[in-house]
Amino acid sequence: MPPASAVGLAAAVREGRLRAVDVVAGALERIRREDRALGAFAEVWEDAAAERAAEVDARVAAGERPALAGVPIGVKGRHGLRTAGALVAAGCVPVGATAVPGPGTPWQTWGLGAHGRTVNPWRADRTPGGSSAGSAAAVAAGLVPLATGSDGAGSVRIPAAWCGVVGLKVTNGRFPSADRTGLAAPGVLVRYAADAEAYWRVLSGEGQGPGLGPLTAVFSPGLGFADPDPEPLHLARTAFARLVETGLVRLPRGEVPLRLEDPAPAWLALRAAGATSGVRGLRNVRDVRGVRDVRDIPEVLEIPGVRGVRDVNDRRLAALFGRVDLLLTPTTPHPAHGHDGPGDRYSTALTWAFNLSGHPAISLPAGIGEDGCPVGLQVVAAHGREAALLAVAAAAEARAGILGTPLKP
Repeated sequence: MPPASAVGLAAAVREGRLRAVDVVAGALERIRREDRALGAFAEVWEDAAAERAAEVDARVAAGERPALAGVPIGVKGRHGLRTAGALVAAGCVPVGATAVPGPGTPWQTWGLGAHGRTVNPWRADRTPGGSSAGSAAAVAAGLVPLATGSDGAGSVRIPAAWCGVVGLKVTNGRFPSADRTGLAAPGVLVRYAADAEAYWRVLSGEGQGPGLGPLTAVFSPGLGFADPDPEPLHLARTAFARLVETGLVRLPRGEVPLRLEDPAPAWLALRAAGATSGVRGLRNVRDVRGVRDVRDIPEVLEIPGVRGVRDVNDRRLAALFGRVDLLLTPTTPHPAHGHDGPGDRYSTALTWAFNLSGHPAISLPAGIGEDGCPVGLQVVAAHGREAALLAVAAAAEARAGILGTPLKP
């Protein structure tokens, strides 16, 4: 039996068919039973979670109807509670801090939990991706229905793809972020599209939007610079074709070419400049206090490659989204790698362009590879158009056999 959705659990708690304390106790029991092998959680907050759950039950008894009443969630990293205030106010109950990468590697597609390295629920010898590693693994394994993430280069979308769940990165800059590079944005990992929409409503304060008709969409194999492996590309292209065949998206009239510049040099330069020592080391920048985004520092834009790549890609993406609603690609250029790392390849090749440009993006399950692990289909929309991403995700999920979230084996 598939795990319950966050939306379904919250409805049951609001209506009195379930108690939040029992829902949360069930999640804690699943974590105790399974996480020693999975390594999805760095910390588990049993006592605090039980107290918060009792508070949610008291709110419901007093007549409140929190949107996510009693939903147990994981929060990314030991400091994840700092950004979970809106979810807690909506009735969510954080049960623990999910695993993120430890020290010692330049690559971030792994996690270190309380019991060791985080494993992919589909294959223990594969990484779940990262850096929101534990959040993706916890949702894929059914420990919690929803877990928070943050995405600075693909850190929500990559683990979502490799764990077979839904991962949403919101528009950069819309919400406060401690990341002064401007590259990171909040995100969420869930099994069900409705849960991603519920998260978005809580975070944004937006209500139910009007229904969207078929959206125009184009597929790009590698954004003009990446060279994805045949299997992830085939599965993503096939998933896109099914969306077109069933009328969930439609092709535009005429060719809509897209060729972006490789964002790697600009992304790496911005990340380096965003480090405290890097920002303070920039010549002619006498005071960086109060600077929220290093992209606002003129000297940063003069770092070779930053301004040129950003300007070119921003122009090309603006032209694209002037003609179509959605851009679809494989989420990653290769399948989940082993715990020894990805080698000399960037798992971020198809995701970090949209951290540099700030566009919202979502990874949806696209199928299972020959290695037994999922791969993802990335869907990108114009700035502020999260509703379009969520509409496609919900429609695809409603049509059985198109993009349904695979179940943990």
